[in-house]
Amino acid sequence: MHVVVIHGWKEETTGLIQALAAAAGITLYEMRQRMIGGGPAVVANFADRQPALAMAARLDQCGVATLIVDSGELCCNAGRFVVRRFEMKELELYIEANDGQSAGIPYDEIDLLLPGIRILGETETKTVTERKFDLGRTILSGGIPLTRKVEHQEELNREIRDNVLCLYADERPPVFFSQSSVLFEGLGAAMKLSRELNFAYLKSELRRLCRTAIYDDRLLNRLGQLRLLGPAQNPETNLDLSFDILASTLRRAKIAG
Repeated sequence: MHVVVIHGWKEETTGLIQALAAAAGITLYEMRQRMIGGGPAVVANFADRQPALAMAARLDQCGVATLIVDSGELCCNAGRFVVRRFEMKELELYIEANDGQSAGIPYDEIDLLLPGIRILGETETKTVTERKFDLGRTILSGGIPLTRKVEHQEELNREIRDNVLCLYADERPPVFFSQSSVLFEGLGAAMKLSRELNFAYLKSELRRLCRTAIYDDRLLNRLGQLRLLGPAQNPETNLDLSFDILASTLRRAKIAG
């Protein structure tokens, strides 16, 4: 899927909204919703690249920057480094993956720190046993109240939240820390009593050590993810796409500025 993104506008004028809506083939209301928050924002999705390029060209003529991202390239964490173990050394961050692959990244090469949250729904089927009043048995017993066991299935829905930190450094593949799966022994004496506290400490220490890195936390809530992805993309399954779009636009803005 080829995703067309707009970003880099300075003011949401009525004329700009009208021009962009016409170029994207959506209503004024839909375009206004896309532009809340200042972007970036997905405005269209195409199976093929050519129509995506054509729409991007039309949007460019309206005076906004555009970006095309191939979401298919992001499947299965291809090209991504998912951290299992880490150690914050004096001058670099040491990271290790499940397969033993490792790397050392100097702190001054890290240019983006993007925290986010992955929200997943989980359904569990549970057998519930209750005792209910049995009128027939009560009558046969001469009026003594009797009950019987009744079993039924209930579906329990719950929401699972997993804090994530995506780190970008020069041309290296994106580095992912997941609160639910990373090991925190590398914190040593600074290790806390819970995963949540350890993850918060990891983020704060990396912000301190990576002094030139841009920190952007708009993906820490569902509303920020929805504003970026638009109605056609599911935030629960497209957080990686959100990270890539945000990272690309932040880097472009840094170069332009």
